[in-house]
Amino acid sequence: MATVFYTLAVLACPVGMGLMMFMMMRGQKTSTPQAADRGEVDALRAEVEALKAERAADTQHHRQP
Repeated sequence: MATVFYTLAVLACPVGMGLMMFMMMRGQKTSTPQAADRGEVDALRAEVEALKAERAADTQHHRQP
C-alpha cells in the first residue's frame, strides 16, 4: 500500500505539469486578434501619440521664459 502511495506522489508532479501545459496550449488557439481588437489597439495607439504630443507641447511651453 505504501508503494502505491509513493508511486502516485512521484507521478503527481509530472502528470500535473503536463496537464497544465496542455490546458495552456489549448487556450492559445485564438492567437490572431479579431478586427474589433485591432480597432481598439489602433485607437489606443492614437491616444498615446496624442498624449505624447501634448506633453511635448507643454514641455516646450514651460521652457520658454
